[in-house]
Amino acid sequence: MSDFYVPERAMAIFAHPDDIEFSCAGTLAKWVKEGTKVSYILITSGDSGIADPKIPKEKVIEIRELESRNAANIVGADEIIFLHEPDGLLEPSLELRKKLVREIRRFQPEVVICGDPTVILVSDSYINHPDHRAAATVAIDAVFPASGQPNLFEEIEKDEGFLAHKPRKVFISSWQNADTFINIDSTFDLKLKALRAHKSQMIGWDPEERMRDWTAEIGKGKEMKYAEGFKLITLVTDEDWKISNGNPYILDEQKHKKQKEMETKN
Repeated sequence: MSDFYVPERAMAIFAHPDDIEFSCAGTLAKWVKEGTKVSYILITSGDSGIADPKIPKEKVIEIRELESRNAANIVGADEIIFLHEPDGLLEPSLELRKKLVREIRRFQPEVVICGDPTVILVSDSYINHPDHRAAATVAIDAVFPASGQPNLFEEIEKDEGFLAHKPRKVFISSWQNADTFINIDSTFDLKLKALRAHKSQMIGWDPEERMRDWTAEIGKGKEMKYAEGFKLITLVTDEDWKISNGNPYILDEQKHKKQKEMETKN
């Protein structure tokens, strides 16, 4: 049995094909081995990700979606959803927020993994892609408060029957502000294999050395050979999650029950 936190259901929300593989595939693969159901939500299909004028955009989308499906299969994800927003032009719009709220309410994840919207200047040689920041912002805004607020986007329940759902935790993939570290020694090879599935992005380059260096640096001093780092946000306490499983109506009832108990004591 595992001695680390394992959610029943986890949803990864990122901008592009290969973002999950770079950031958190080792963690997801480890959770899958422990029985977690995993959903991949890719906001774009990476349609600007092959800089070859001879390949039409429709073909680029076909190539990159297939690569993403192959990568998701390697990790063992249960599903992969493409929202088909324009690559390179992503904005954290209300329309996109609603799309993500729908997916969260449909899948009902215990954990959502996304990027860090606050990171712009990663290093002296890399600026965080604006799509990454937009995807992270809209994912966080969808998680809180929208997905767990029944009075927001009420039409999702009315039209499709997907009830409001408040995820328990948000794992924000982080290079700079991590406070939670997942040992991926046992799944590093799966992470690497999934990343290599993005063949259109690996022309003339093998990611192994860089991935070993990055994940080893994250695991340094933590008794982990390879690790992935996250900023962890807990939205629902362990006690409330056991009672509600993310149902905001039950959470509200529990809140009023506690309030009445305090009033009675006083």
